[in-house]
Amino acid sequence: MSSIEDPSDELSVTPPKTWAAGVPAVTHALQYSLEQTSVRRTALTLLNINQAKGIDCPGCAWPEPAAGKRHLNEYCENGAKHITDEATSRRVTRDFFREHSIAELDGKSDYWLNQQGRLTEPMVKRPGATHYEPIDWNEAFGLLAQELKALASPDEALFYVSGRLNNEAAFLLQLFARAYGTNNLPDCSNMCHESSGFAMKETLGTGKGSVSLDDIHYSDLIFVVGQNPGTNHPRMLSALEQTKRNGGQVVAVNTLPEAGLMRFKNPQVPRGVIGKGTAIADQFLHIRAGGDLALFQALNRMLLEAEDAAPDTVLDHRYIDTYSTGFASFAEHTRKVSWDHVHEATGLSRDEIGQVFDRVLGAKKIIVCWAMGLTQQKHGVPSIREVINFLMLRGNIGKPGAGVCPVRGHSNVQGDRTMGVWEQMPKEFLDALEGEFGFTPPARHGLDAVNGIRAMYEDRAKVFLGVAGNFVRASPDSAVTEEAMRKCRLTAHISTKLNRSHTVCGDTALILPTLGRSDKDVQNGVEQFITVEDSMSDVHASRGKLPPASPQLLSEVAIISRLARRTLGATPPLPWEDFEADYDTIRDRISRVIPGFEDFNARVSEPGGFHLANPVNQGSYPTPSGKAVFTCNEFTMPHVPKGHLLLQTLRSHDQWNTVWYAPNDRYRGIHNARRVVLVNPADLAELGVADGDMVDLVSIWHDGKERRAEDFRAVSYPASRGSAAAYYPETNVLVPLDSVADFSNCPTSKAVVVRLDPARTPH
Repeated sequence: MSSIEDPSDELSVTPPKTWAAGVPAVTHALQYSLEQTSVRRTALTLLNINQAKGIDCPGCAWPEPAAGKRHLNEYCENGAKHITDEATSRRVTRDFFREHSIAELDGKSDYWLNQQGRLTEPMVKRPGATHYEPIDWNEAFGLLAQELKALASPDEALFYVSGRLNNEAAFLLQLFARAYGTNNLPDCSNMCHESSGFAMKETLGTGKGSVSLDDIHYSDLIFVVGQNPGTNHPRMLSALEQTKRNGGQVVAVNTLPEAGLMRFKNPQVPRGVIGKGTAIADQFLHIRAGGDLALFQALNRMLLEAEDAAPDTVLDHRYIDTYSTGFASFAEHTRKVSWDHVHEATGLSRDEIGQVFDRVLGAKKIIVCWAMGLTQQKHGVPSIREVINFLMLRGNIGKPGAGVCPVRGHSNVQGDRTMGVWEQMPKEFLDALEGEFGFTPPARHGLDAVNGIRAMYEDRAKVFLGVAGNFVRASPDSAVTEEAMRKCRLTAHISTKLNRSHTVCGDTALILPTLGRSDKDVQNGVEQFITVEDSMSDVHASRGKLPPASPQLLSEVAIISRLARRTLGATPPLPWEDFEADYDTIRDRISRVIPGFEDFNARVSEPGGFHLANPVNQGSYPTPSGKAVFTCNEFTMPHVPKGHLLLQTLRSHDQWNTVWYAPNDRYRGIHNARRVVLVNPADLAELGVADGDMVDLVSIWHDGKERRAEDFRAVSYPASRGSAAAYYPETNVLVPLDSVADFSNCPTSKAVVVRLDPARTPH
């Protein structure tokens, strides 16, 4: 069977793994690489990925060690697959689009679409057409510019950005959108870590994490909450291994046991190849979905009571008195936390929480890392605020080895935000743009991802431009999202590979193929480099090494610059041609607009780039009070009707974002299938569902609309009681558009109430 074809759906289940990585990770990565391209191209990409003068991995945002301290193979299995997937030798040409209608392509799987290879030339779907056809770049820019200029208001356009975009192109895109007249800049962070930004901005004055890789290495205690590093960012396991070897401890808090947090066999060292590897988690809290707020409220109550019993020995009063506000109200509120509520929400015993508390008391430096298990909950913002309360009580903010660590999933999602890709950028940023470029940006907040979908659905937004990513498949409420996109007058996507967003399109649709991170970028005979920012605020260069997949590809910088020229003309007078010709000119402008980027070109040219200082590490809190803020968060937990489960969507191991590379989830023991739902065996028995039964997943929202994902096989799995897990994007159809986190508007993809119906399709 060719690897381009869809794999057969023949589920086999093996016991979940109790360790991650090791030799199998290397073997699977190389196997996938050699299926996609040649030995030479594989070597060229893998030996350059994450090196100081090489290619920044387009996968996750986990940072690299300092230049000079990196391994020759500074990548993980998923990173190797991701860069190879981009560097594939397969090509999608005009003949492919002539052969396949859009309707036919829309019936193909995400896997099949991705496996066809790199896009090679601009394509257009004209009104009423059944196929894409070639279009030259000049006409494509003219068509898109004409539609933008014909809108009744700039706010009828959406400019969506995925995290793969580089800093230079992100800065130009937001500059173009604001010069055009709108703040409609939704991005992928709207759908994943928006709750982190809201909670940290409110309490600490900054939306970024405060820790470095060295802090991880030398922390006494690290909480890993609601995240699966072995699947989503495996290089984190190398950092946690170093934590353990330095004497630190790790507590894993998750609804599912994760192999990487049990034991890690680092394939870069002998003990990971021939030895047993390193046990990572010292304690695993098998928490109920959505119970994290209650857990940290309980720990905070215990800290207050321990201080009462032994005054001046538990809390850091110097930190509380000097750097924070709101402690008294917080303490009064927290002392009322009910242990019955804590047990109901978490499913954890008093003894289990007590063991964690003993570790907390024995640690002087604590870090809490989290991901979407916290953010994609209705109470995601309060949960993260409670984590910050926990850290502040013992002064674990702003000192080495301690702090907040939101682990972001895309390679430059944090950098895109820093560059201004946000619908709610503050006045200081907009004023700096005006001072540098001489036009007044719009002040009214724009649309985020969820409100952007709603605007398209209601015919208030008519043109959608997506830069990287796969918006249709990444978004919630798939049927609503698809209908919204099809209502647009024009949809355009700047992409490297084919995906579902090209098949679910507006009346007119454009595919604008771009260079990948691994491709050389030459402008006017001079090789350019781009920059990215990782999740720990390190900014560094990335240089492609491969010949472009097609001579017709343009860089993202070039596409945005040319589109801006065609749309805006000379009003306002911005040097788009200069930006396209020399990326140094973009970085010069960034250096005068964005604090921390002074002397950008010189500093980023140093091996490893530079670090953006976090104010909290300097004792400064840019909140209205100038201090960190203790918050009072009302107890809440998801309520699930009898006969239902709380579903979380997740990735399989062989998956990056919406794209899967094989129908396997090795660490969880799932092989040759994706339409599976993982449920605790006691819950299956209570629901009258046998292991292996075919079921439909049905979610009911208060709008009364039934959302159904059909033909899933129930798999008995050690999920926490009352919960279920299934892969996205297949289950995004179950997430209602209106089911969002309070304050942040982030879709609640980790808290979908579902029932399991017998499958309607006969089997």
